[in-house]
Amino acid sequence: MSVSLLSIVILTYNEVDTITDCLESIKNWSDDIILIDHSTDETVKIARNLIPKSKLRIVSDATQNDFSLLRNRGLVLARREWVLFLDADERVSNELRQEIDQAITLTSYAGYYLARRDFFLGKQLMHGETGNIHLLKLGKKNAGKWVRRVHEVWQINDQVGELNHPLEHRPHPTVAEFIARVNRWTTLDAQEFYRAGKRSAWWKIILYPKAKFIINYFIKLGLLDGMPGLIMALVMSFHSFLTRAKLYLLQTNKQAV
Repeated sequence: MSVSLLSIVILTYNEVDTITDCLESIKNWSDDIILIDHSTDETVKIARNLIPKSKLRIVSDATQNDFSLLRNRGLVLARREWVLFLDADERVSNELRQEIDQAITLTSYAGYYLARRDFFLGKQLMHGETGNIHLLKLGKKNAGKWVRRVHEVWQINDQVGELNHPLEHRPHPTVAEFIARVNRWTTLDAQEFYRAGKRSAWWKIILYPKAKFIINYFIKLGLLDGMPGLIMALVMSFHSFLTRAKLYLLQTNKQAV
């Protein structure tokens, strides 16, 4: 086990429903676990009860509208050669742990893409926009940096590989929680679009959500995921609507979003 080679960074914001399973999957693995936190619930208390103090660092940071800034701070804080970035609703299987241990010990790569398997309402989503995701989440501490305030990506300035075993992603315990997160995400998306000079219009507010649903449900075959696939496609269509509606409010100074 390559404990001494790996730091794990997790961004947390009110994660009481998911953080336990995430930390249970890594608590006997890395000796350098960093939570960059802005929670108002019991997330930190749960973490401290699960992870020994010698292995856990809690860093308070209210910069919740710039996720690249937070992740780059994690790179600076990491004490090990390799860094794995997790979300609080992700879990690492024993098979993936073993593969990572081997990869970071015997490799010429500077980073690795990880496949992610999404579960929603008790079912794995095989289709739609979440059905075949690969994310660069494992890399050497000094190999690159995160860019983009929202929907951030890790730019590594060297050769990267891909691991075989996937992360397990269980992001939305309930539809109500999903909608609450969509409301937060779309505010950030609208603000980022506005800063980038993008503008909304009445036809975008109407057509973009419809196109989003058609792509996810029919073209990307979300319909094959049953009722969870239908609900996911509808909520992501609503995501598109809210983003463009909030962008319209920003550009016309009608109302804060």
